[in-house]
Amino acid sequence: MIRGEADTSRAGRRRGNATTQILIGLVVGIVVGHYWPAFGVGVKPIADAFLRMIKMIIAPLVFSTLVVGIAGTGDLKAMGRIGLKAIVYFEVATTIALFLGLALVNIFQPGAGLTLPVGADASAAAALVQNQQRGWDIFLHLFPTSVVDAMARGDILQVVVFSTFFGIAVAAIGRKGQPVLDVLESTAQVMFKFTGYVMWFAPIGVFAAIASTVGGKGLGVLFSLGKLVGLMYLGLAIFVLIVLGTVSVIIRVPFLTFVRAIREPFLIAFTTASSEAALPKAMEVMERFGVPKNIVAFVLPTGYSFNLDGSTLYLSLASVFVAQIAGVQLTFGQQLIMMLTLMLTSKGVAGVPRAALVVLAATLSQFGLPLEGAAILLGIDQIMDMGRTAVNVMGNCIATAVVARWEGVLDDERMRSFAAELPARVA
Repeated sequence: MIRGEADTSRAGRRRGNATTQILIGLVVGIVVGHYWPAFGVGVKPIADAFLRMIKMIIAPLVFSTLVVGIAGTGDLKAMGRIGLKAIVYFEVATTIALFLGLALVNIFQPGAGLTLPVGADASAAAALVQNQQRGWDIFLHLFPTSVVDAMARGDILQVVVFSTFFGIAVAAIGRKGQPVLDVLESTAQVMFKFTGYVMWFAPIGVFAAIASTVGGKGLGVLFSLGKLVGLMYLGLAIFVLIVLGTVSVIIRVPFLTFVRAIREPFLIAFTTASSEAALPKAMEVMERFGVPKNIVAFVLPTGYSFNLDGSTLYLSLASVFVAQIAGVQLTFGQQLIMMLTLMLTSKGVAGVPRAALVVLAATLSQFGLPLEGAAILLGIDQIMDMGRTAVNVMGNCIATAVVARWEGVLDDERMRSFAAELPARVA
């Protein structure tokens, strides 16, 4: 008993120390970026190197864990059921996020009193429109012409599709597929260990990422369009506390325990503004939280394309904000059509850089709103991206617990055991 308690205590201290170090990196990065901006911008390659280290983990981790999860269960009907339930939850969550943003932007009118700057350069925003996928492009994007190419580009959704078919094929050949399963099970364990090594560099990567952001943009960017920035973060807070909090109550998962469990991937996503950077750690955490491996491996990566709660909330805010500063009065019906358009088009940007801005620029163009509005938002996009990315990760993490509870396979005993290992405080 004493040894077990000591092991649990040490595990909790390690996680507490890691979170504390990341928070220290965040604070030091802000200070360095503000007072020594040139140095802050100069350390950006360190942040890029950390993100590259993360990205090289993702494809083999997703592939190995998803194939093992599918083929290991041998229940292909269950995987279809899991996929359907995940999509249902994704649509409900993102719809709530869209309409929450719509309500806030109409109540607080962040664009009231502002005008579009004369001669604003909309060329960058216009270029983003060209990246928007339409119609059959969204469907065809699901299927990689080469899994090696998909892995090299870090296209998570294509890797998920290939891994799903591969896992089904391994399950279909029965005992002959066992050697493949054994190799991939070992590969998954190696990749989780690899993730642990990379996370040693997280405080340094976080420091460099936030220092380069503050050094390049300056803290003043928070005040130039402060009302919009503040409103988006208010909306994200409401979504997390009320919507995700309610979801956690419904699925009988203690919300504060959940928040403490995912604090590391949440902080990594916030400081790097990269969902991919948080994916390996998020997968590890949710599996240890009691969500079965096959659900984590399928729902979490898929949610990166279909469950962007933070991004959809931002899109509804930003699109109506642009209409407000352009002096265009949108009726409720027009705003509703715009929300439905955003609901569909936001699903088609998997693997597209600056996905939220791509969708925003395309939507503005479709509804005849000036692209200069998107050009203005380019200046504060990094600050906005940090918050929406962190909420995207949190939303996808709780989605795995939702599906697991819906399937009746969430391991409450494992969740309580993991909770007991967590330090009492976040830092």
